[in-house]
Amino acid sequence: MLITPLRTERLDLLPLTPEHADELAAALADPALHAFTGGRPATPEEMRARCTRLAAGSPDPAVAWGNWALRLRADGALTGYVQATVRPQAAEAELAWVVGTPWQRRGLATEAARALLDHLAATGVTTALAHIHPDHEASARIARTLGLRPTPHSQDGEIRWQADLPHP
Repeated sequence: MLITPLRTERLDLLPLTPEHADELAAALADPALHAFTGGRPATPEEMRARCTRLAAGSPDPAVAWGNWALRLRADGALTGYVQATVRPQAAEAELAWVVGTPWQRRGLATEAARALLDHLAATGVTTALAHIHPDHEASARIARTLGLRPTPHSQDGEIRWQADLPHP
């Protein structure tokens, strides 16, 4: 999978690097962001370690990781991230998206995830997946808007959503 900068109407999706850590930690500092996923906000040091690990790529040769920081061009703020765990042999990708509380309800997560889906489809991915907590209405709305539908399958208390991607 090609990890390249992506662009939407309002966002620059930048391949995640350790240099994003401080700003990303600040953007995602609201504990409410962890209501459905557990945990707590990362410190800048923890975020740097995570960004370093993610930027290095998956240790499993059968899996590719793609992680992009979301930069809002209007004010230059780093607002969150999108990520894909791609299994090329299965032509499938599991998606995740997080946008900091101050930037929510503007459609940014949907816009970024749509750009990611388009990018993945262009690289040969045919199936998109997401795992969403059954009470996380905002993520469910995003998934629906992207064309994903809930399946009867769950993992760790989250519902598996799925969509077939159009061929470019």
